[in-house]
Amino acid sequence: MKDFTVNNNDAGQRLDKFISKAVPLLPKTLMYKYIRVKRIKVNGKRAEISTHLNAGDVVSMYINDEFFEKQPEKYDFLKAPSKLNIIYEDDNIILCDKKAGVLSHPDDREYVDTLIGRIKRYLYEKGEYIPDDESSFVPSLVNRIDRNTGGLVIAAKNAESLRILNKKMKDRELHKFYLCVVHGELKKKSGTLEGYLVKNEDKNKVTVSTKYRQDAKEIRTKYNVIDSNGELSLVEVELLTGRTHQIRAHFASIGHPLLGDGKYGTNAQNKKYGYKKQFLYSYKLIFDFTTDAGILEYLNHREFSVPDVWFKDEFYKGNL
Repeated sequence: MKDFTVNNNDAGQRLDKFISKAVPLLPKTLMYKYIRVKRIKVNGKRAEISTHLNAGDVVSMYINDEFFEKQPEKYDFLKAPSKLNIIYEDDNIILCDKKAGVLSHPDDREYVDTLIGRIKRYLYEKGEYIPDDESSFVPSLVNRIDRNTGGLVIAAKNAESLRILNKKMKDRELHKFYLCVVHGELKKKSGTLEGYLVKNEDKNKVTVSTKYRQDAKEIRTKYNVIDSNGELSLVEVELLTGRTHQIRAHFASIGHPLLGDGKYGTNAQNKKYGYKKQFLYSYKLIFDFTTDAGILEYLNHREFSVPDVWFKDEFYKGNL
């Protein structure tokens, strides 16, 4: 038997969701049975699977000890590097400047050195994240950026901030701006590109078309040319929709692939410049809440940007 006291980070969850995270070794079929036969109770009373938990509730589980996962003596995230480029931090969020080459989350090739791993280590060493005190919540990223792209990533320190920011991201109340260098000189200095994107999961590549098809997703990419030298253009981009590889694929589809992008551009185009990494950076973020933001209302209308984009000065110096 074991009791779990619901804290603020766990409040608001359904009972079954809470149990799945708190006791991951317990099979779902048994979990549903134990709730039904009252071997799992809330505040000493029978509860339903769909019961929403409040802070301070006590979930009592009269189940075999074998289902309670033992905490590891050492956490995997402590193996992550300690280096973290923090642009802004408060009690609820962290804004990090992720460098190109760093994964946002683990994948099948890299598990330890990820941005979220570094953030967990940072908060753990500050004493702000203690896994033993959390039944289900872990610090989480609100947005992610491809491994080969650098820029601003938001991390939530608590469950309420995560819920709010996920909703704001979905409702387009967070505006993300990118800088990139593209091949050629665009005919229009500013505009909004529109099209339809289809993703090939096996190849991890997308295609863009101006014609609709059933499995496609609409994309809209707003841009403004900052400067051009005839061969290359420095462009600011605002994502009006957020799809996989949207900026890279959209500009390539109109004949202006990103400098250094071997997947959507060509090596022949990039070879003369000697760069193998793509010129794309998520450099600015604006919070623009049109609905209530709860504990994060203080962020409304605030703007954050990275102090240095590695290729911007190189472009103006004529080194590209």
